[in-house]
Amino acid sequence: QVQLVESGGGLVQAGGSLRLSCAASGRTVSRNAMAWFRQVPGKDREFVAAISWVASAVYDDSVKGRFTISRDSTKNTVYLQMNSLRPEDTAHYYCAAHGQVFSNIGLESQSVYVYWGQGTQVTVSS
Repeated sequence: QVQLVESGGGLVQAGGSLRLSCAASGRTVSRNAMAWFRQVPGKDREFVAAISWVASAVYDDSVKGRFTISRDSTKNTVYLQMNSLRPEDTAHYYCAAHGQVFSNIGLESQSVYVYWGQGTQVTVSS
């Protein structure tokens, strides 16, 4: 069983930066791929970034070059560094853990993620 808690969200001006953290507890997630998704009211949850269990990363085109996903296995924590933030980045950001250890299958698909946090709000003003 894994519990995920996101933190680091807030209100920033366009062009600013935030670093989101996702702290896992219950067991290590070092062998699970991890991902960030985001959602705004009235829209479907969308993929943002994922990191495999061997730390390779994949990003949605909308955030490539601006966001960086990373992980610290010692702290059992995943991060999302968000730079050059835009108003369209405003959303509730969720952290998720892949349901199968040693798997990098379907990293951009919500369906492979079994464990989800409650999210943290990011608001980017213009």
